[in-house]
Order: sequence, then C-alpha cells, then structure tokens
Amino acid sequence: MQMIQIIQYRNKCIGCYACAEASYSRWRMSRKDGKSVLIGGKKVKDTYLITVGDDELEENKKAVVNCPVNCIQIKKL
Repeated sequence: MQMIQIIQYRNKCIGCYACAEASYSRWRMSRKDGKSVLIGGKKVKDTYLITVGDDELEENKKAVVNCPVNCIQIKKL
C-alpha cells in the first residue's frame, strides 16, 4: 500500500465545512474556533500533518478540491 501525507494550513481555514463533508472520517469542525481539525494530525510549525494509506486518497482529494481557501494539500509518498 502506498502512503499519502495530508497537510493542513489551519491558520488559513475559514470553517466552511467542505473538508468534513468530503471526508468525515478524517475531518471535524472545532467547537472552540469553528475551524476544521485534521483528525490524528500532528502540529509542525504552522501546519498539521498526518501520513495515511492511499485508501483515503479519493475522499481527501475531494476535501482539497472543495476547500475555497486552499488550506489542504496531499502529497504521495
């Protein structure tokens, strides 16, 4: 199985919910600030990162495409 890395620039998030709609298993909305939370993500400087199997690629691609502020990226590893 190939792996992908999901990267979130959370400070750019506007809380539109598009990522959570596309992949509810990986994204939730914070009750504290209304921004999205990358479930399982580790904070590294200004980003949150997680490495997962490529079985999550398609639904998270939808999150990338639907995000109006481009604060999510995916890299194939």
